[in-house]
Amino acid sequence: MDATEARRRIRGWWMFDWASQPYFTLVLTFVFGPYFASVAADSFMAQGLDELTADARAQSLWSLGQTVTGICIALMAPVLGAFADNAGRRLPWVVLFSGFYVLGAAGLWVLMPDGSGLTLALIAFGIGLIGAEFTTIFTNALLPDLGSVDEIGRISGTGFAVGYAGGVLALFVMLLFFAEGETGRTLIGRAPAFGLDPDAREGTRAVGPFVAAWYALFMIPFFLWVRETPSPARPGRATAALKDLRQTIRNLPRRPSLFAYLASSMFYRDALNALYAFGGTYATLVLNWSITQVGIFGIIGAVTSAVSTWIGGHVDSRIGPKPVIVAMILVLLATSTFIVGMTRESLFGMALAPGSGLPDISFYVCGAIIGGAGGVLQSASRTLMVRHADPARPTEAFGLYALSGKATAFLGPALIGATTAALGSARLGMLPLILLFTIALVLLVWVQPDGRAATAEATPA
Repeated sequence: MDATEARRRIRGWWMFDWASQPYFTLVLTFVFGPYFASVAADSFMAQGLDELTADARAQSLWSLGQTVTGICIALMAPVLGAFADNAGRRLPWVVLFSGFYVLGAAGLWVLMPDGSGLTLALIAFGIGLIGAEFTTIFTNALLPDLGSVDEIGRISGTGFAVGYAGGVLALFVMLLFFAEGETGRTLIGRAPAFGLDPDAREGTRAVGPFVAAWYALFMIPFFLWVRETPSPARPGRATAALKDLRQTIRNLPRRPSLFAYLASSMFYRDALNALYAFGGTYATLVLNWSITQVGIFGIIGAVTSAVSTWIGGHVDSRIGPKPVIVAMILVLLATSTFIVGMTRESLFGMALAPGSGLPDISFYVCGAIIGGAGGVLQSASRTLMVRHADPARPTEAFGLYALSGKATAFLGPALIGATTAALGSARLGMLPLILLFTIALVLLVWVQPDGRAATAEATPA
């Protein structure tokens, strides 16, 4: 492969992040998630619940959707990863799960402002999220072939930066031309584009079809420029894949660095994903923000993510991913603690003046910090996984990585849901995040900074 083709392949791989990021930015966090929470809360209040209880029920329902989806991903990810390695191909799986992404995202349109379509929208959200997560597994498995071990930190960080830039642009388009505020107008004071009805919230509901169309359009360069060299398929692919996967899992205790890293990443990625997923709903339910305010919050977070991940990727290439991961967890731990201590009326129990703008300003700052630290954390995590992966079986490795991220993916949402229900507070429901980040930090003590040595700790018998 000549240098020009290699560069084009890397750019094509980056385009996946650009194409797929809007599902997490617009759907999971900043537009559809808050819209779902507000519609669900209004629906529960219409059934006779008081506002605080309705908010808690809405957050619990949103967590249920993510919990069920996370369990499905956790069960399927390592098996499909092992099967893809044995089949010798990854791109066909990207095509398959791209279909899930597009269909699931488009289906979000069904959620009406009166609460009809809540269940269907939650199912569509789960289908789209499965598509987004599984396409990520198979594209991540292509990363080791894109550069040397010392280069992948920069490549990974730039990929995340490109993705967040795409998320920012998509969010801008959504807020400027589609998502209507309380006045029925978009951020620039216009009616939603294409004659969409603001009374039926069609501008906001268009987030699903918009994300689906964005993905379909910008995946074209990926499929044109990214090529893989198929490895020979092994006989009895399905049986051999399951056998290899069982052997890999049995050998994990003999590879303490990899074992500790998967366990640590399981907790901190669970906490980070929950922080992303509930950040917008927290602002909606606790601070009573509008969709437009949540969108601006999202833009701030995405911009800092794009800049920070680019910088973080270069730092990763210089000092390695582990110190970067530790630093980002400490930042997110402090930010989560601050969020739990803040309400519209007080900050860590200290009363604020009526109508104070401090909670709003503080949460905007928190959004910038979460976006920047979270993006760098994800990028460095992908790099450290490459350093621990068996070069002959990268998809299985990233399947296990997805398993570690999803085996307890229900834990963050479930703990938030249970804590919210038990304490009757959407704010205090965020307390479990502090515990999850702390556990992850402790487990990193056993992780070797250079995973290449860790891959040699044990070889399957």
